[in-house]
Amino acid sequence: MMEDAVDACSHGYLQLVLVGTGCLIAGYYLCRRWPALLPPRMKKQAGKRSTVHQYDGKKDLHPVEVLADKHEDFKMVLVVRNDLKMGKGKIAAQCSHSSLGLYKKLFFRAPKALQRWEMCGSVKVVTKTESEEELLFLQSRAKSLKLPTHITIDAGRTQIAANSRTVLTVLGPDELVDEVTGSLKLL
Repeated sequence: MMEDAVDACSHGYLQLVLVGTGCLIAGYYLCRRWPALLPPRMKKQAGKRSTVHQYDGKKDLHPVEVLADKHEDFKMVLVVRNDLKMGKGKIAAQCSHSSLGLYKKLFFRAPKALQRWEMCGSVKVVTKTESEEELLFLQSRAKSLKLPTHITIDAGRTQIAANSRTVLTVLGPDELVDEVTGSLKLL
């Protein structure tokens, strides 16, 4: 008698799990198929996710993508503003933000260029500059050579003023990147 009660109880749990799983799957497909059924705050989130997954990778390719077929050696150079007197940890964090920012910019727009850079060992060189003006000049020089750039702007929560431009990152073929950053000293 006790065994019958245990079997009935476990059978009830199994039915509950199956019904719950079915409802979850049905809800997922309904919301994917008819997003109008979602509450307004979830529509915004669903829209953001769907644009990432629906990107076809053919629009808005960055010009550096063409260079990936023509050049063997790619590198990334990070230019740190030395005049801000950031601590070592702050510099490390800003360099991380900047390299990741550029990587994210190029993930869909220049996948071949990123792959070429990764095949070269993901070379990263950290250099320094003494002013914001020089940082901006280097960025314009890189853009004139059709090289992708990213400048990190600090939020100002710790060591430096808000909206300070801290690190410029440039990625591309060695020769072209050296035309922009080759005269800079290593950090």
